[in-house]
Amino acid sequence: MTIGILHSTIRGDEKLIIEAAKRLNVAVKLIDIRTQILGGKNWSQNIDIAIERSVSTVKGTYAVEYLEQMGIPVINSAAVGRICQDKFLTSCVLQKNDVPTIPFGMVFSLEQAETLVENLGGFPIVMKPAKGSWGRLLAKINDQDSLEAMIDHKNVLGSPDQKAFYLQKFIDTKNRDIRAFVIGGKVICAIYRDSKHWITNTARGGIASNCKVNKNLRVICKKAANAVGGGILAMDVMETKFGYLINEINHTMEFKNSEKPTGVSISGAIVDYAINLIRV
Repeated sequence: MTIGILHSTIRGDEKLIIEAAKRLNVAVKLIDIRTQILGGKNWSQNIDIAIERSVSTVKGTYAVEYLEQMGIPVINSAAVGRICQDKFLTSCVLQKNDVPTIPFGMVFSLEQAETLVENLGGFPIVMKPAKGSWGRLLAKINDQDSLEAMIDHKNVLGSPDQKAFYLQKFIDTKNRDIRAFVIGGKVICAIYRDSKHWITNTARGGIASNCKVNKNLRVICKKAANAVGGGILAMDVMETKFGYLINEINHTMEFKNSEKPTGVSISGAIVDYAINLIRV
């Protein structure tokens, strides 16, 4: 049994997976997808299953699509990746499946944006790229002047993707949210992310601490995982007076800062999940 790790760089997260595999006596093959030729008869890596861990979403997506066409199972699947890498599509899928999520919308002009802001309850709202990670290019927009400036800058300076304006209602979480780790439909652990800023990503300085998983958190995370197709997922969850809301779902999550505060081997659970998929 050999697990292939599709990567671009080897981060602390991938090192933890490698160490977990060694403890379980499972062979690992590191596959730098930047050096691969995807097509024809060029694939020569002998693996039973692959775990996609590329920092580059574009490269990782193409690698997963190719391996699936070659009959090699990949975690997470291309179908799951297509949903989770697009925040707007994730919101749509959650809404369709009655999973509580943040009120949102997508527009393509200032006039549409003004109407959407009214529909979302007024300012402040959050504008974010539909595709992106690590809390980059997020903007909290507090008034009409800021909205006009943001849309003007994106129209002039942005790529085509940046000219699609994905807006969410701003939820005041007192600079804290939850990241819950869901593997094979089971919530194995969760962390609080506390920050001095409204953006709580640990990549932006958020501090991780253990979050006890209660029944309500378990239920909403499992429902969200089922909605996008399952696998190895991290849920970004907001606490409100009305209950939990799913904000985003990450299909290639970072977890190196979460094992110590939770006391859970997330890397071990990932390897176990891959092994069980092969054995089915």
